[in-house]
Amino acid sequence: MPEKQKINLLWFTKDLRIRDSESLYHIVQEGLPFLAVYVFDDRDFGSIQFGSRKTGKYRARFLLETVEDLKENLDNRNIPFLIKQGSTGTVFKELSEEFDIVKIFCQQEWTKEEKDRENEIRNVLPMAGWEKSYSQFLVHPLFVSSTMDKIPMMFTTFRQKVEKNLLIRPEFASERLVYDKSGIEAQSDKVTLESLGYEDFETNTRTAFPFSGGETQALKRLKSYFSETRNLSSYKETRNGLTGIDYSSKFSAWLADGSLSAVTVYHEIKKYEQEFGSNESTYWLVFELLWRDFFRYVSMEYKDLIFWKNGISNKEYVSEDDDSLIRKWKEGATDSDFINANMLELKNTGWMSNRGRQNVASYFCKVLKQDWRIGAAYFEELLIDYDVHSNYGNWMYLAGVGNDNRNRMFNPEKQAEMYDPNQEFIQLWLPN
Repeated sequence: MPEKQKINLLWFTKDLRIRDSESLYHIVQEGLPFLAVYVFDDRDFGSIQFGSRKTGKYRARFLLETVEDLKENLDNRNIPFLIKQGSTGTVFKELSEEFDIVKIFCQQEWTKEEKDRENEIRNVLPMAGWEKSYSQFLVHPLFVSSTMDKIPMMFTTFRQKVEKNLLIRPEFASERLVYDKSGIEAQSDKVTLESLGYEDFETNTRTAFPFSGGETQALKRLKSYFSETRNLSSYKETRNGLTGIDYSSKFSAWLADGSLSAVTVYHEIKKYEQEFGSNESTYWLVFELLWRDFFRYVSMEYKDLIFWKNGISNKEYVSEDDDSLIRKWKEGATDSDFINANMLELKNTGWMSNRGRQNVASYFCKVLKQDWRIGAAYFEELLIDYDVHSNYGNWMYLAGVGNDNRNRMFNPEKQAEMYDPNQEFIQLWLPN
């Protein structure tokens, strides 16, 4: 029996990029031939939780576009890329039968489903080594642990401690690497919307997020929002907008699947400030990246408690189970035009503004008094930019069982007067 070829694996998960890719940077230095792998795990597209599918059609298509773009970028560097649909454990078992897998390079994860997948791989590849990166963070865990013993409950405390002597790592010089080994033959699956269980669809013309997935689009948007339009300089004033593509950066969907790194955004902000000057708006985008990090550190600290009804604060959350109220909220048929407009935007586009998200979540928890996890699961299905840490962190926060136990409640009518004074947004989604 011929000896199996020794290789390393680059397992892509939520780090679907070439620029600032720590795993790619390090695996090329190893010297062994390697194969990049991405698995469309069927469980991410089929299972139901709290009445919602794990992934809806909007994010599924965005992910397909992202992986296709990654394939093109890897092809340009002569890097073999295997794309499979099925079960992660099965795919890695098949690879182990063909190759002697020495080491797996991937991004560090800690939430339940991600750890379960990793354990499936460990079961079929018990002898393989692992090299993991923390490149999904802006502020590296080593810096955070040197600054504080425990992640504080309040974001402001976290931010002040981190900002005191803020140190952000440089980008990894991964996009300049060229793979010089002979190619590894591996047969990819043809993964489509249909094979994942969705029908094709047209993008709604009213969407505030008419963008495609992939690193190429992400970097194009970065350039457009920064140097081409200089919209960054007015970000703080416009970020509570509701209509159009430029009221906010819209980076979140690419950050969520890792086709854009927070560190790249940070360094581009710093370059922008040198060229066009710094102000409160340029700082505010860094502030938002710190919020994103904060929810990651919270989920790392509290693990599965972020999915529990009483949240990380273990404060009793009393809910009424009323399917008809939940259905009306999802369908945009509540007593509030502002809530309905936002919910119709989400249902028809997979996108909702930050202002909208806070309002509809507050309304679901505080006015309708329903189980916040049902709302979080619905967001998980529909949102193009769904990210487990930010989604569950924000929902806990607004339900009063997360990082801020104050009884935070939004009045949608007052919010509409403030942020949609001419009813431009309401009329876009509720034309009468």
